[in-house]
Amino acid sequence: MAIQKDIPFCPLMSVAANVDMVCTQERCAWYIANVKKCSMYLLGYNALISANTKQTAAKKSG
Repeated sequence: MAIQKDIPFCPLMSVAANVDMVCTQERCAWYIANVKKCSMYLLGYNALISANTKQTAAKKSG
């Protein structure tokens, strides 16, 4: 049986669970329908981009 890798999991409900909890998408308050992403995912992604930008700037100035 093949495992689907495109199934979105909820980062909040999966934290303390022994199994990944499937994202409820449009039925969830954290889901942003127009970009089809979880707002928790976007927060983490934006933080990563910000950290990478700061590190690159620090390397250039240092």
